[in-house]
Amino acid sequence: MHDIFHSPSSARPGLTRFLPPMPLFLLQPVLKRIAAKVARENPSLFNRLGPHRTARFVIDPQGLPFGLFLIPNPDALTFRAFHRSAEPASDARIGGKFFDLLGLLDGGADGDALFFSRDLDVTGNTEAVVCLRNALDDVEGSIAESVAGMFGPPGRAALAGLRRLAAKKGDPA
Repeated sequence: MHDIFHSPSSARPGLTRFLPPMPLFLLQPVLKRIAAKVARENPSLFNRLGPHRTARFVIDPQGLPFGLFLIPNPDALTFRAFHRSAEPASDARIGGKFFDLLGLLDGGADGDALFFSRDLDVTGNTEAVVCLRNALDDVEGSIAESVAGMFGPPGRAALAGLRRLAAKKGDPA
């Protein structure tokens, strides 16, 4: 399988054409810190997941050179990036444009509308995905804003830039 991480930047889709290839090991500690912060600030999120807190979710942000793997288990929380050529086994898979997925975390996108318009591709255990979506919907405020705040002014500026870019594309974020 072709690994877009090592393809020329002009051949990579979406945002990836602007990003140099990045070793994923650099992302892992950041993703772990993000997951820990979201879990710490939103402990009720896990109750909302019920039996699906041990479900394995693959999140496919189209246009990025990697996918994300999530197990929202408060006792063994996992959130990591993976090379597209090595997608892990999962119970559910959620795919969509990066800005649509960002909009879901930022509170500005309607998951049902994205699903029914086929802008969000869900396969596998749809009940687990619905529980995850409901848990995220119950979070007060914007998860994206909370995460951006972890990185201070540069993080908030990056989120503002992504929101502007999404608005130009006509996507909610």
